Amino acid sequence: MSGEKTEQPTAQKLKKAKQEGQIGKTPDLGAWFGILAASVVLPKTLGKAMELAKELVEKIPDTIQNPDPGKTLGIFRDALQGAVWAVLPLALTMMLVGVAGAGAQGGIRVATKLFMPKFNRLNPLPGIKRMFGMQSLWELTKALVKTGVLVGVLYMTMKDIVPKLMQAGQLPLASTLKLVSDAAISLIRAAAAAGIVMAAADYFVVKKRSNKQLRMTKEEVKQEYKNTEGDPHVKGQIRARQMAMAQSRQMADVPTADVIVVNPVHVAVALKYEPQKGAPRVVASGKGPIAARIRDLATENRVPMVQDVPLARALHDGCEIGQEIPAEFFGAVAKVLAFVMSLKQKGSAAGLHRNPNAESASV
Repeated sequence: MSGEKTEQPTAQKLKKAKQEGQIGKTPDLGAWFGILAASVVLPKTLGKAMELAKELVEKIPDTIQNPDPGKTLGIFRDALQGAVWAVLPLALTMMLVGVAGAGAQGGIRVATKLFMPKFNRLNPLPGIKRMFGMQSLWELTKALVKTGVLVGVLYMTMKDIVPKLMQAGQLPLASTLKLVSDAAISLIRAAAAAGIVMAAADYFVVKKRSNKQLRMTKEEVKQEYKNTEGDPHVKGQIRARQMAMAQSRQMADVPTADVIVVNPVHVAVALKYEPQKGAPRVVASGKGPIAARIRDLATENRVPMVQDVPLARALHDGCEIGQEIPAEFFGAVAKVLAFVMSLKQKGSAAGLHRNPNAESASV
């Protein structure tokens, strides 16, 4: 059936989908990669935070013994600045990884059309259909799997760390804190690795569903081709207008020609020779009706016409309008121009003349 969407989306269709934010991607991929990257930066962040806390604690007794509002505010300001500098690498890492994750899934583009109000979004029926559709089932499955995997990761991590924490009372505070921080980072990395695997599966499902939604019917592909490349009928009309304009321009140059080489009926080629510009140029050329129009203009403007069947055909087939004649025609054309010059000297150049140097040929 012609209405079935069996064709892959065209480049134009995909470009429009990106502009409207309809490309398949999942935010989970960038988020989990961000968490994994954060687990690498987190130890340094915690180390700086511990150093900052230690410095703050060391200043508290002196502040209590010598209360000074200015000094207290200075300590608070230094602590706040230190906290910002400690957390900044972690925040930047997560932001950059998140942006890179979004870019890897089809580029970063602000879909402005999504901000435009559409009243059809207020229709509850599409939302109800989605609640009981395959997409809703996939989201539910994804949530259950995600929860199960995270619980499993948490259990496996805590199973090893809980016995050590039970004996933490016999360890120094620094060792206990290091034990807890190492366990937390291991938990984060394990959860991030599992999350990346699930996000990758979600990406492929979303991408496949998006490509299926963007498929086109054969009629849509044909219509888009017409819109992109142009309707053949319109292109034909444009070509016809261009040809008409070109013919109009060349007809305007006929009165300035030095000679018209004719067939004498079927072909006419107008030549103009300006020594300072090089070899003779073809200013107009044509067959049939165009040749007849060139001859009429030549008669009206008293431009000499010379009948030379082989030369007329050769010039028409081998020369472009507006270009100089090729070297192989120099000799024959020079004889024609010399013949026209002799006619002008006699005052009888206008009209049709037979080239005395031409080879005999049938019309």
